[in-house]
Amino acid sequence: MESAVSRGMIVFDGECNLCNGVIGWLMRFAPQSIFQFIPFQSPKGQELLKKNGFSTKRLDTVILIDEKGLHTHSDGFLQIVSKIPKWKRIAALLAFVPRMIRDGLYKLASRNRVKWFGQSQSCTINFR
Repeated sequence: MESAVSRGMIVFDGECNLCNGVIGWLMRFAPQSIFQFIPFQSPKGQELLKKNGFSTKRLDTVILIDEKGLHTHSDGFLQIVSKIPKWKRIAALLAFVPRMIRDGLYKLASRNRVKWFGQSQSCTINFR
């Protein structure tokens, strides 16, 4: 992991419609200077997954790599949302929900995301 990450790096599944929708939402509402969006299918995404001990074949969680370290599952999502000024309070309130419950819901959505939202042949971010 890089020691000084100036922009939070979000590693996501570029072929998941839910993931692409969330990234599109972030691109509209998050200040442009705070995130770098990296599909796990891209060379940079593959490099980050290998470097941090994740599978390079399938991604079951969003990964945020920022100045505080590596964040996954519901903690990663809340860390991302907390960096958006208008959503900071919502993230703080959701953080009061016990992690076991948050992660349980997160993992349920992660397992079913393709079934519920479909799979895309293109990514929000052009990385090829």
